[in-house]
Amino acid sequence: MRLQVARIGKPHGIRGEVTVQVMTDDPAARFEPGTVFDVEAGPLKALTVEGARWNKEILLVAFEEVVDRNAAETVRGARLFIETEDLEEDDDDSWYEHELVGLTARIGATVVGKVSGLRTNAAQDLLVIEDTDGEEVLVPFVEAIVPEVDTEAGHILLTPPDGLFTLNRPDAGDAAGDEQA
Repeated sequence: MRLQVARIGKPHGIRGEVTVQVMTDDPAARFEPGTVFDVEAGPLKALTVEGARWNKEILLVAFEEVVDRNAAETVRGARLFIETEDLEEDDDDSWYEHELVGLTARIGATVVGKVSGLRTNAAQDLLVIEDTDGEEVLVPFVEAIVPEVDTEAGHILLTPPDGLFTLNRPDAGDAAGDEQA
């Protein structure tokens, strides 16, 4: 399966480097020199990493096929993909978003929704669950709350803290107000 790892941004300097919007958990490994990406929405079908470096919080990448600023401007907006079958599996407890989306979310035997996405950031990965009422619930993707992910059976098992699926709901405060009346 193809996995998008980045989107090319604006050119940086005159030697063809570009900024990239990183969409991978391991940019150091993904942007090693010699890595070849499949390209969508760009003038080239493939790009080969010549070098990558960080400039503050921005990853700058040089590609063998992009030699100057003018060429860098032509690849702006292109999406970079890799084949997941080509990757070494080094962690049984890690999943790509495409493996999680669509899994049924359960608490015990009760279905509480479906996984609709995965948000990754430096602080905490969050599963995006669309509950049975169509509301979005963000669930910390940690073993204590998500002890089981079974992609073959098509579900995840949740052990959420009290209130995770009811906090911040418009009707959650109504019940407390009704008791006071």
